[in-house]
Amino acid sequence: MKTPKAIQPLVDDGIVDEVLYAVLSGKEASVYAVRCGENVLCAKVYKEAYKRSFKKAAQYQEGRKVRNSRQARAMEKRSKFGRDQQEEAWQNAEINALYRLDEAGVRVPKPFGCFDSVLLMEMVTDAEGDVAPRLNDVSMSAEQAREDHALMMHYIKLMLCAGLVHGDLSEFNVLVDEYGPVIIDLPQAVDAAANNNAQTMLERDVNNITGYYAQFAPELTSTRYAQEMWSLFEAGELTPELELSGEHMDDEGAADVDSVMLAIKAALEEERERQERLREDSEARD
Repeated sequence: MKTPKAIQPLVDDGIVDEVLYAVLSGKEASVYAVRCGENVLCAKVYKEAYKRSFKKAAQYQEGRKVRNSRQARAMEKRSKFGRDQQEEAWQNAEINALYRLDEAGVRVPKPFGCFDSVLLMEMVTDAEGDVAPRLNDVSMSAEQAREDHALMMHYIKLMLCAGLVHGDLSEFNVLVDEYGPVIIDLPQAVDAAANNNAQTMLERDVNNITGYYAQFAPELTSTRYAQEMWSLFEAGELTPELELSGEHMDDEGAADVDSVMLAIKAALEEERERQERLREDSEARD
C-alpha cells in the first residue's frame, strides 16, 4: 500500500522497511502493520489534536510533569509552542506507560519506540497470525469469563502499584490473543497519586471491564475490586504480590454526595460513548 505521510520519514531513515496494510482508523489515531526487518510491528500514527475526539483531555493531563517552567507556561497560555508541547506530552504519555507497565508485568503491546509522532510496538495477533480481536468481539464460557476477569483485575492492580490508572479502559481497549487479554490505548493514562480524578477513573475502568465479563458470569457484578484496590493504595498497603478478594466494606459516616454525583455523571457519559462506539462498529461492518 501507499506509505502514509507520517510514516515516510521512518522509511527514509530505514526504521520501517514497508507498510503492509491498515489495521484501524480511529478518532484518535490510525494504526498500520509495518515490516521492520524480519518483524511485523504495529505503527500507531496519532491524529492532530484538533482532529481527535477524546473528550475532557485536560482532566487526564492533570498532575503530569513537564520538563521546565517555560514549557508549563506555554502550555497554560495555549501558544503554538505550548500546543506542540502538549501534543508531544500526550504522545509520550503512551510510550512511557507502555514501558512502565511492561516492566511491571502488565500485558501490553511491547513498545519499540516513538519516532516523529509514530509509535512502534508489538503486533498482537491470534493463533492464526491475524490481528487479535478486541474483547467486545469475543464471547466465552462463564468459567473463562471468571478467569479472564480475575486476570484483568490483577493487571489493573499492577498498574495501580506502578502508579498509573488507564482512565479509558473498556472492552474496546483490550485485545484477546491465545494467551488472554492485552491492554491497549494508553495516551490518557493518569498518575494515580497526582490526579484528583484517579479514583473515579479507576472505578469506571473496573466497572466497565466487570460489566463486560458479567454478561457471561453474572455473579461478577457483586465484586468490589475498585474500592478494595483504592483503599489499599491510599493506605500504602497495595503490593503486586497481594491477592485481592474483590470484597470491601465502606467506611461508616456521611456519604460523599459530590463524589457520588460525579460518578453517576461519568457513568452516564461512558454509556453514551459506549453506545456511540457500538454504532460506529455496526456501520463499519455494513
